[in-house]
Amino acid sequence: MGKGFQGWISTPAPEVIYDRQLVWLAFALMLSGLVMVTSASFPISTRLTGGPFHFMIRHAVFLFLALCSAVVVIQIPLERWMKYSTHLLLLSLALLLIVLLTGHSVNGASRWIPLGLFNLQPAEVAKLSLFVFMSSYLVRKSDEVRGSFFGGFIKPIIVFACLAVLLLAQPDLGTVVVMLVTLFGMLFIAGAKLTQFISLLFVGVAAVTLLILAEPYRMRRMTSFWNPFEDPFGSGYQLTQSLMAFGRGDWFGQGLGNSIQKLEYLPEAHTDFVFAVVAEELGFAGVVLILLLIFTLVYKALLIGRKALESGELFGGFLAISISIWFAFQTLVNVGAAAGIVPTKGLTLPLISYGGSSLIIMTVAVALLLRIDYECRLSALKKTRLQPQPASNDTKKKLENNETE
Repeated sequence: MGKGFQGWISTPAPEVIYDRQLVWLAFALMLSGLVMVTSASFPISTRLTGGPFHFMIRHAVFLFLALCSAVVVIQIPLERWMKYSTHLLLLSLALLLIVLLTGHSVNGASRWIPLGLFNLQPAEVAKLSLFVFMSSYLVRKSDEVRGSFFGGFIKPIIVFACLAVLLLAQPDLGTVVVMLVTLFGMLFIAGAKLTQFISLLFVGVAAVTLLILAEPYRMRRMTSFWNPFEDPFGSGYQLTQSLMAFGRGDWFGQGLGNSIQKLEYLPEAHTDFVFAVVAEELGFAGVVLILLLIFTLVYKALLIGRKALESGELFGGFLAISISIWFAFQTLVNVGAAAGIVPTKGLTLPLISYGGSSLIIMTVAVALLLRIDYECRLSALKKTRLQPQPASNDTKKKLENNETE
């Protein structure tokens, strides 16, 4: 046994064909999320259920389901994702229709389909399905995207508009904005003309502005965002409590579990505003660490996308880049809302916030990144093996002797 253990220690790890750094980054974020959700949910869990660990147990179950989903997804070849991308998009459209007809309403928004163990949020499925479909479309219609305005540029916008109408009926403007920004990035990477891109950008900004002006509650969010302390017990209440949490955090925080704002002063402390609890308990150091983990994962996704595009795996490249834009922009919106930089949008912090649908779908997205990287490495390995190997010195000498004879 001693020799076997010594051999295991001294033997270098074999080369693998998946990105181990991406796996550890995802695990670090999931573990951080479990710890912070546990800490932030103690008060509300005790009030609602009589026990402090209700939301922690549910989040742990969501993590288990997310990892099981990732194990299944990572076995599916990218070719099948591309083949059935339209079916996935139609499924998400059906789910969005179902949620409008029979969905579970929370705080005036009908966004969830009750499934017993957890409530499914079709908006999360719609994000991933749109990005998978768009990646397939950009591969199949690459010439049209670069050339024809209507054929290659307007068609994906029409698909997005169908999803946006159903999402705005819930209402869920935050998801629409995330999808729109990611779609812009994908079209830009695919080579859409700059004039088309700029015109679409103006149209998108104008549409979002009109949507904000059309709803009074969105206008209240905007006005409270500009000056939350003008109405600290009304429209600006949530943001003022969040800013107090940031102020109390200082450099190294109050210590894990010692947040005051989570004692039901800050609404949604374990979901949309979990980052404020991170800032109060772990301080500036904890905030920087969490952001470094997330944006390192985003950078890894960009590298995987670039490698896939360079190796000719266009579908995987577009999909990886879309996931990186999605994670980065949603993080910016969530952190910005908690810090008072942007208006509140109700978006989760990737792989950290409480929420079964968000956690499962984003873990599936990470599994897709691993699959894209795996297929790129496997393709490179096959090309290396097919290349003729240089002859050794002994072989060269034998050939020279044979020629001489």
